[in-house]
Amino acid sequence: MDALAAAKGREVDDDMYFSASDFVAKVCERLPAEDVREESRPQWLAEGLFFWDDGKEVLLAGIPMLCPEWTDEVKAAASGRYERWFNDGTYMVAAKPAGEFGKIAPGTYWVEGSMSECYWERTREDGEIIDNRFATSARKITVTIAPSNGGAD
Repeated sequence: MDALAAAKGREVDDDMYFSASDFVAKVCERLPAEDVREESRPQWLAEGLFFWDDGKEVLLAGIPMLCPEWTDEVKAAASGRYERWFNDGTYMVAAKPAGEFGKIAPGTYWVEGSMSECYWERTREDGEIIDNRFATSARKITVTIAPSNGGAD
């Protein structure tokens, strides 16, 4: 794998990893880890530090070799079509947030489970509320955020 990466001119951060295979092995170790649970695994790969520089190409080539069980996740991350998870908070609407903290793309979002005392709102850029709801008890909440919205909470 290292010879292939070198032949294609692919490099990884040599301050953190000894080689391309070391980089892929470390990602393989962390993919099943508990600290990935805040995001979908493709989101963790694409929006973390792993796709910087040549990381995406190295992982697309290396994951199927070193940990093939995660091949679908790295392909989804590379395609940009993957499930995104968000924590509580306020997010500004951005056309292509690409993992920027505090930004969310327009689209339809939902949460499922047993929820109580749940509030959401969509605002214009000036902060005026466009739509909001307070759910005292819900099993599923769906919100569609338009490109013209300024923020979502």
